[in-house]
Amino acid sequence: MLESRYPSPDIAIVTLNRPEKLNALSYELVEQLHETLADIHANNDCRAVVLTGAGRGFCSGLDLTDPNPEAAGRGTEFPRAGMRWQERIAELTTRLQRLRQPVIAAVNGPAYGGGLGIAAACDIRIAGESARFCTQFIKLGIGGADIGVSYTLPRIIGAGPAFDLILTARAIDAREALRLGLVSRLTSDAELLDEALSIARTLCGYGKFGVESTKQVLWANLDAGSLDAALHLENRSQILASTESGMRSADEVLGKR
Repeated sequence: MLESRYPSPDIAIVTLNRPEKLNALSYELVEQLHETLADIHANNDCRAVVLTGAGRGFCSGLDLTDPNPEAAGRGTEFPRAGMRWQERIAELTTRLQRLRQPVIAAVNGPAYGGGLGIAAACDIRIAGESARFCTQFIKLGIGGADIGVSYTLPRIIGAGPAFDLILTARAIDAREALRLGLVSRLTSDAELLDEALSIARTLCGYGKFGVESTKQVLWANLDAGSLDAALHLENRSQILASTESGMRSADEVLGKR
């Protein structure tokens, strides 16, 4: 259900692999994704992660036909068991955010419901021309805010567009996602993975601590209480990063000799 491979020691490709279900999130797939991300987090050689889907889709959301042992049934046990399952899916967003390595979501086809939630929790999102995005939750008769989208989406595209997409569950195509800023690059489906790997290789060319701390600072400063607090975190991270192996000179950065 989940495929992970390392085209090089410093890059992991994680593929949601239920193409017959458009990579819908089953109980087993959720657990495998948790385990894989935990392994990557502990892998000191891995510097960047590409997350994508097999076949025609990125992820179509929760598989409502999956017999989930945590939330099966109703009655008096359902609220507790259902909450445990709800929290387990939602924890994927915090796991992605807290991963030491930057994660590039290479979105092919639909990213609906939980699929959009997972993509939004990644650090960089790029889209193939077939990509489609929809919050979907409210269409199912439940709340529109789920799997972190009420936090991530307003911060990515702004409150106004996020409220629109979450409340109406309107689907948008790759070009509108690029216009809104939900994705930062748009490419052909055939070139999508190559583009994601190119970004990953760029990140791997920078200092290890510098990249990791930059990811941490970016997420932390989304909630910074003031400019002073944001600057304080930046300053500490810069001094720590400068001790990693020495800063490169301007000539080195510019390719001069």
